[in-house]
Amino acid sequence: MIGSVQLAPVSVALKFGFLAVLYLFLVWVAISSLRDLRRGRGGVIDSAVRQSPDATGMYPAAAGLGDLDGDFEPRLLVERALGHEPGIAYDLRGGATLGRGEVEIKLEDPFASSRHARITCAGHVVVIEDLGSTNGTYLNEEPLTGPQPLHEGDQIRIGDSEFSYLQ
Repeated sequence: MIGSVQLAPVSVALKFGFLAVLYLFLVWVAISSLRDLRRGRGGVIDSAVRQSPDATGMYPAAAGLGDLDGDFEPRLLVERALGHEPGIAYDLRGGATLGRGEVEIKLEDPFASSRHARITCAGHVVVIEDLGSTNGTYLNEEPLTGPQPLHEGDQIRIGDSEFSYLQ
C-alpha cells in the first residue's frame, strides 16, 4: 500500500511530462509545415541570384509571355559548359533534351545524366523539367522539383554547366 501511494505522484508527473513533449513536437511540426508552405510560394528571392526582372519565381507562368505577335525565338545561351564555346545559343523552338547520351544538346559534364533535363515549347511558353537525374537541375540556383516555365534571363545549371534562357 505504501509503494502505490508513492508511485502515484511519479506516474502523474510522467504523464504530464509525456504530454508536454507531445505538444512541443506538434507545435514544431506545425511551424515547420508553415515555413515550408511559405517557401513554396516563391518566398524571398536574393537579388544576387535574380539576373533579370523577368526571372522565374517573380511572376506566375502566364506572365512574361511577351509580344505574341512578334518573333518568338527561345534560345539557350551557353555561359559555361565543357565541350561548348561560351556565347553559343541553341534554338529551342522545337524543344531540346540535355544530357550525356543521345540528346539534342550533348553535355560533356561528369555530373550530368544521360537524359538529364528536357525543355519543351507549348505556344509561347517554354518549360524546363528534370528527367529524374541523379544530381538535379537548377533554375536560378533553386533545384527543380517539377516542370517550371522559363523567363528571359533565367539561369540553368546542370552539374558544372551553366546556361541562360533568352527570347
